[in-house]
Amino acid sequence: MTTALSNLQILQTRSVSDLVHEEILRLIKTGELAAGDKLNELSFAQHFKVSRAPIREAFRGLEAAGLVKLEKNRGVFVREIGETEARELYELRAALDEATGRLLAPRITEAQLKELRTLLKRLDDAAGRGDMTSYFSLNIDFHDRVVQMTGNATLLEFYRRVIDRMHLLRRRYFSVTHESHASQDEHRAIVDALATREPERAAQTMRAHVGRGYQRLVAVTAP
Repeated sequence: MTTALSNLQILQTRSVSDLVHEEILRLIKTGELAAGDKLNELSFAQHFKVSRAPIREAFRGLEAAGLVKLEKNRGVFVREIGETEARELYELRAALDEATGRLLAPRITEAQLKELRTLLKRLDDAAGRGDMTSYFSLNIDFHDRVVQMTGNATLLEFYRRVIDRMHLLRRRYFSVTHESHASQDEHRAIVDALATREPERAAQTMRAHVGRGYQRLVAVTAP
């Protein structure tokens, strides 16, 4: 854990438990917490210099989000995603991405396309350096920004819920450097499809990217 709650953060409108929740999610995203790891309530309370109550509340919120599991007499653990749930998450993500492409393509602006191409360049640079930590973070930013551009707040809310749970899976895939090249080709295809302003083309291109991502995950995790 590399950050602690500042007095300014605590004084802001969000609760301490919300801030703790966000920090634990960040640790999962960066790989500092992995599936199966145990979360120590006292350690988090000492690190954040808060009582145990907001830590417990954060743990309950993370459990409701499907990110941790509370085991009686054992403690709290980062969840491990099984094969069936992984497939279901990718199926749901594919449907959300398809809807995103269909909504965004007719309304995307030249400024937004330029922004996405800038993100692609940053992804290329991270992949070229073999910096998978940066690539993983930028990949999240790229897809999240595409969904934001639809202007549909409800779609974005549900998309982020799915993605938060998928963080428990996808870091394993992005630890394989060469796989980023295939993913980047698909990212470029997404931007190109959006640039045509053709809803169906964009929808199917985005759905196909998720499907291929699932195939790569299966290949990497197969025994």
